[in-house]
This record gives sequence, C-alpha cells and structure tokens, in this order.
Amino acid sequence: MKFDRTYILSFVAPLMILLSTVGLISRQDNKKFFYLPIGLMGIIIILEKGVSRKLNRQNIFKKIKSFQKVK
Repeated sequence: MKFDRTYILSFVAPLMILLSTVGLISRQDNKKFFYLPIGLMGIIIILEKGVSRKLNRQNIFKKIKSFQKVK
C-alpha cells in the first residue's frame, strides 16, 4: 500500500507542536527555548495552509462567477 506524501506531511505540523509542548514541560529551565521555534513553525505551517486554502477557494469562486450568464 502506497502512502501519499501529502497525508504524511499533514501530520508533521501537529507533531511539531506536540513535541514542542512536551519539550517545554519536561526540560530544565535553560533548555526550554530550544523547543520554542519548533512549536512556532508548526503553528505557522497550520496557519499558512488555512490562508492558502481560503485564497484558492476565493479564486475558484471568482472564476465560476465569471462564467455565469448575466440575467
């Protein structure tokens, strides 16, 4: 069974956030900041996907409206 690459990559961002929270909770004070960029990148990936999906939907809607007949 072949796995699609997009399905595997969709789990990366939540795993990054989970790794970051576990690292922030379990590490000592001086090494907590190592996990902060990992969590921020996971959040940025999720937000970027949402914004790009919204823009793609708007563009598709504009194309559909341009093909409709004007009454």
